[in-house]
Amino acid sequence: MDVLRPTLVRIGGRVYRKNLIQEQPFPQEEDEDFCAGPGDCADDDPCDAFVVEETERGFQSRVEVPSPLYKYIIGKKGETKKRLETETRTSISIPKPGVEGEIVITGQQRSGVVSARTRIDVLLDSFRKKQPFTHFLSFALNQPAIQEKFLQFKEEVLEKCSQDHGVSSSLFQNPAKLHLTLGTLVLLNEQEIQKACDLLQQCKENFVDQITGGKPLTVEVAGVEYMNDDPAMTDVLYAKVRMKDGSDRLQVIADQLVERFVASGLMLKEWDRVKLHATVMNTLFRKDPTEERNNTMTGKSSFKERESFNGRNILKALEVASSKLR
Repeated sequence: MDVLRPTLVRIGGRVYRKNLIQEQPFPQEEDEDFCAGPGDCADDDPCDAFVVEETERGFQSRVEVPSPLYKYIIGKKGETKKRLETETRTSISIPKPGVEGEIVITGQQRSGVVSARTRIDVLLDSFRKKQPFTHFLSFALNQPAIQEKFLQFKEEVLEKCSQDHGVSSSLFQNPAKLHLTLGTLVLLNEQEIQKACDLLQQCKENFVDQITGGKPLTVEVAGVEYMNDDPAMTDVLYAKVRMKDGSDRLQVIADQLVERFVASGLMLKEWDRVKLHATVMNTLFRKDPTEERNNTMTGKSSFKERESFNGRNILKALEVASSKLR
């Protein structure tokens, strides 16, 4: 399967991408994450970057883990958990599946608890990166005036280019969902969602309001680009957006937001700077009315490879039409 053209899955009227994630080979993936033994980290080693409490029976450390990730600590038939406990001489308590809580590591030796906690953190970080994103951070561009201009742009493009290969009205973004994506997040429980909301509010108070002066920013579209090497096989067409006053305030806010979310662990760093763009056409939006009608009657879902469209004439037409989006 081409990773740039993943299989599409249609469920309940929505389209999902089938990600290339293989979770079966537990032993192989875990072998890469394990270290030598209970003495992995000395008491004063930099890897001991978490709280280890001394108790009457020894030591313990607590780590908040979203319930969907418990299975990666437990492993197939409990093998991962048993191996961790044996090699670090600790006991690991994990909440029941679906119950949010803390994983508690206890042991007689502090070094053993530190080693178990470090290994658990490595496993969680590794498997979290393989989860499909659940949320995204974005700036909304769905004001009525923008929606109206976008619909005019759509109408003109379809009038001039609807006969080109792969071009259809279903490829266009829903006007109510126009936005600038800053980054994607994997938020696996209500606590992480609340953490993201709190961080966003802190960003607003700490620097967003200062940069904007508490007033909305006025932006304009500055042309369009495609995300493929060949415009004749386009999957995504997006509008480039910039500040109307020529300043870089929007870019500064976007970069600082992503920097804060990355520092909090809620987002992975992908680029040095945020690429400000608004998707206007995407082949993931494609709908086949005949196919959908048949699926509704039979109750079956269809699996269809992503189909590119020829964007050459659209790009030519947009030399004039792009100004209508401003």
